[in-house]
Amino acid sequence: MKFVTYTNNDGETPRFGFKRDDEIVDVIRSGIWVNENIKDSSFLTVPTTLKLALGNWDINFSKLKNLNQAIPDTDLSSLEVDEKPIAIKESEASLLPPVTNPDTFRDFYAFEQHVKAARKLRGLEMHPDWYKLPIFYFSNPTTLYGHGEIVPYPTGTEELDFELEFAIIIANGGQNIKKENADKMIAGYTILNDWSARDLQREEMQLNLGPAKGKDFANSFGPYMVTPDELTDAWDNNKLHLRMTCHVNGKLISDGNTNDLYHSFPTMIERASMNVDLRPGDYIGSGTVGTGCILELRPESTGGWLKRGDVVRLEIEHIGVLENTIV
Repeated sequence: MKFVTYTNNDGETPRFGFKRDDEIVDVIRSGIWVNENIKDSSFLTVPTTLKLALGNWDINFSKLKNLNQAIPDTDLSSLEVDEKPIAIKESEASLLPPVTNPDTFRDFYAFEQHVKAARKLRGLEMHPDWYKLPIFYFSNPTTLYGHGEIVPYPTGTEELDFELEFAIIIANGGQNIKKENADKMIAGYTILNDWSARDLQREEMQLNLGPAKGKDFANSFGPYMVTPDELTDAWDNNKLHLRMTCHVNGKLISDGNTNDLYHSFPTMIERASMNVDLRPGDYIGSGTVGTGCILELRPESTGGWLKRGDVVRLEIEHIGVLENTIV
């Protein structure tokens, strides 16, 4: 299934839903409709947000799958609760980050090609410990943007960049999770754009701390949280094979694949959960795929750094499209 947090463009409080064909089904309203019309009250206990549902994901995911089956196979916009439809067309919805208020967001550095290229630009050889130790930094969980949202151009930079990544969303939570048991902690996958101010980042990294202001002004997530069962056919030799691309103003800039990930998400979960709790709804990012940013490709080869008015479109097959305009 593909889960979303959305609004219907009329100022309504964000709502929990899932995608079905070209519609977004409202979880709470559809649960009430099933209770009133099919006399099944079992869905009334489903939490009101995706983050809350992730706290007991095994039970709630099962209920949500059953709810999808209980709803008629018809035009759902004609079915109402309190004079409001239980579903709207996806084209009429504003899609927010799947989890809008995570407790933490960790971003790893797990694609070898990107790490090699980034270190080479700083005059550094590949560090042998990188192959043994999945490393990450904490980013800002309060500056998140969804698909279609406008991203403000940050002050203090002349070198704005995108980063083409994917991320997992944590289910249930836990501490000291072994990688052999970590798959059950992955509620789903989403696209991540880790916006970066390269000049600010460069200043910080010279002092051996960061990134901070070079990264904390914006991150985009979306458009959906895609559950692992949707991607079963994309696995081969224990790797997920999904094409990842970025277009800027319609021009293909980046073209990579999830199968180039060196450190697996279970390995990242094991590292991230050491001595601390991972919480339901936390994001864990992959780091940038090879060719997945202007820094790696070089601005003279891509048409320059990002500027106001640019439309940045990230796409990962079977996960979706994440597009933002910079203003």
